[in-house]
Amino acid sequence: MTSEALSSVQRAIAVLEALGSQDLPAGTGVVEIARYLGREKTQVSRTLKVLCDSGLVERDPDSLEYRLGWRIYTLADRASDRQLISAAPAVLRKLVGRVTERGHLSVRNANEALTVLSENPLRSVQAAGWIGRTTPMHCTSTGRALLFDASDDEVIELFNASASMVAGPKAPGSAQECLARLRRARRLGFALADEEFEAGLVAAAAPVRDFTGRIVAAVNVSAPKFRVGRALPNIGRAVHETARELTEKLHGTKES
Repeated sequence: MTSEALSSVQRAIAVLEALGSQDLPAGTGVVEIARYLGREKTQVSRTLKVLCDSGLVERDPDSLEYRLGWRIYTLADRASDRQLISAAPAVLRKLVGRVTERGHLSVRNANEALTVLSENPLRSVQAAGWIGRTTPMHCTSTGRALLFDASDDEVIELFNASASMVAGPKAPGSAQECLARLRRARRLGFALADEEFEAGLVAAAAPVRDFTGRIVAAVNVSAPKFRVGRALPNIGRAVHETARELTEKLHGTKES
């Protein structure tokens, strides 16, 4: 790459960072951007045109102000997904070493939770492995964690659609009970499930968020009740810390 090309790339990066900065309003004109960067207006204008042509920046046709384009959010979303799968194994292993129970990473798949990663503590008696399998949302800690941002209407609709699915003896018996358990989980920051999905099985889960704050996954620990029943709240807190750590990795910075 020539020095001129490198300089052009550096200018483009500087403009994108400026548009994403909290120091500039969401819609900003070329004069303000040039002043913020300490560069010539014509130079910044040429860079903005290239970025607009690529879809990374958008220009309002009426105000002539610039903002980050949807394409950059699409690219960031893809990077977040890849970062999630890349960062999760080490974070899960750390959790499993702490609680000595199986840990999972799950995502939402329509009205079910799909387990995509699992770490094993190599214990003789364990909860079943669920990689590639789905579980109901209304009677699992993972499902509840993935529903933290859902509206009441969405939860009620999901419950009504899932109530006939096989569940454990302590599964919520009504949509209102499902909502009450979800609200309690939100207050705690993590969800607990005691024999809701299967007799003798307990679990804890917490949501993972991407750079936009959107829930993209849930960290979960499930185990036999006879072994961890009394320790479940502590496991819930450990799961919450793990989900927070994974969220920080997706943000690229530590949450305050």
